[in-house]
Order: sequence, then structure tokens, then C-alpha cells
Amino acid sequence: MNTEDAGTLPARLDAALRALPLVAILRGLRPDEAAGVGAALFDAGFRLIEVPLNSPRPFESIETLRRGLPQEALVGAGTVLRAEQVARLAGIGAELVVMPHADAAVIRAAKAQGRLCIPGVATPTEAFAALEAGADALKLFPAELLTPPVLKAMRAVLPPGTRMLPVGGIAPESMRTYVAAGAAGFGLGSALYAPGMPVDEVARRAREFAAAWAALRG
Repeated sequence: MNTEDAGTLPARLDAALRALPLVAILRGLRPDEAAGVGAALFDAGFRLIEVPLNSPRPFESIETLRRGLPQEALVGAGTVLRAEQVARLAGIGAELVVMPHADAAVIRAAKAQGRLCIPGVATPTEAFAALEAGADALKLFPAELLTPPVLKAMRAVLPPGTRMLPVGGIAPESMRTYVAAGAAGFGLGSALYAPGMPVDEVARRAREFAAAWAALRG
């Protein structure tokens, strides 16, 4: 583990969330697409990028992204299900461990490796357990079922400053109500990227999301 990097990761996460708190979820990305898609996202303002581990050769794509993007970007994996996957991610320099669930063993493994961890939660019980295990932010998943009133109710009981990022079915026009309920940002999947999508289309969608966020905060 790079202990110096581990010490600066929370500050880098804060900076990335201030810049644009939208996580690009590149499910299905192939290694040969990674450099072009990553550059397009970074140019559009994205600083948080994950490749789910059920993508083709995901570790190769993650390594390509991490090698090719500036340090302002935080790169990692989604759909991390097992603690042993975390060590492999740390070995290739990945900073982010994103999960669909709140397995405390995986969260603790990520923190032991000095990585940032964003587990998925759907209930207050899961949210409190994830924070206790060391989560840096919480992925509210699936957002299709967890409406803005649900987010608002959870925010009322969670510790102040808890960062909650709805994921699932998010589109530029649906962000406003979640932000009003307390969302700190979002994870973006198929509305941003789909397997085989041309880079210029990814870039167009990325700019659209970034503009929608800027309009909300402006």
C-alpha cells in the first residue's frame, strides 16, 4: 500500500466532489475503449470514474484509465463483491472501491488497503453499519426504488455531512429533486455510457450531465 497516497485520498475525494460530484459508471467498458472514453469524461469535467468488475477484463481497463488520467481523477472499480478483489485494485493504483451492497468485510478491506470505499445502501441499518465500517460516502441504490422522500428521511437520522449518492436510473432532468432532498452527487450508468458507445456520444452525454449539475448549483 502506498501510505502517502492513502493519506491524501480523502482530500482528493473532497476535491473531486467539489469539482463535479458525478461518478461515471462504465459497465461493459473494454480495455481498448478505456483511454478514449476516460479522456472524454475528464475533458467534460468528470473526476470520479469506475469500471464495474463484471465488465470485460475490468482490471486492464482500470489500469489503463489510472495510467492515462491526471491525478485529479479518482479511478476504481464498481461491483466489488469480495475482499480479495480490493488488494488487486490497490496493486494497480486504483483509488475507488464501489459496491452494490454494504458488506462490512469488504469495506474494512478497502480501508485497510488505504482505498476510498463507497458501498451501496438501501436502509438506515445498512447506512449506519457501512459508516461504522469506514465508508467514505454512501451509494443510495437502487435509486429507482429509493425516492427523494426516502433520501430526505434517511438524511435526517444519519450523521451530518454524510455524503449520499443516488445511483440507478438517474438522468439530467431527475437530479433536482434528489439534490433538494440532500443528495451530494450521483452515480451515472447507462444514461452516460453503454457498451460500444462512440466516444463522441459519451462526451456529449457527459457535457450534458455536467451542465445540468452546474445549473442546479448555480
